[in-house]
Amino acid sequence: MAPSNSAGPVAAAEDHMKEIVQSLYNLIVQGYDHQGAPTVGAMRRDIQHLIEQLVKLSQTAPDVHINIPPEVTQYVESARNPDIFTREFVETVQRMNQLLKGRQDAYRLLQETLARDFIQGVPELKDNITKVVEATGGKMPLTKAVNT
Repeated sequence: MAPSNSAGPVAAAEDHMKEIVQSLYNLIVQGYDHQGAPTVGAMRRDIQHLIEQLVKLSQTAPDVHINIPPEVTQYVESARNPDIFTREFVETVQRMNQLLKGRQDAYRLLQETLARDFIQGVPELKDNITKVVEATGGKMPLTKAVNT
């Protein structure tokens, strides 16, 4: 499996890592099912191939630029699963979105209530109040008929 040259340094490093894993797997299988001299020769070839792949990977690594947040790096260094970090991050974002949605709804309700009360209190400002509410993305509340 040769790395693709047009796919970029990340894909090349990924290909090298796949070959390294395959070489390690082959060595494990050969160690488990050792057949004597033929296996020793095959293991030597696989070890040599593994070393070549590790050298290629170390040469490819400086060209790979991936921005990993420091929080994730610290999480992994603490021997924790990055998938758990992702799940916790998503849960936090959802919780914050719900909180902000609630605040937005509350402010919108306050705006509608104030607009309705101002219109009832000072009916001649209705046009100005309507312009302000609509300019800020709000909807004019249905007003009760004012008896004059």
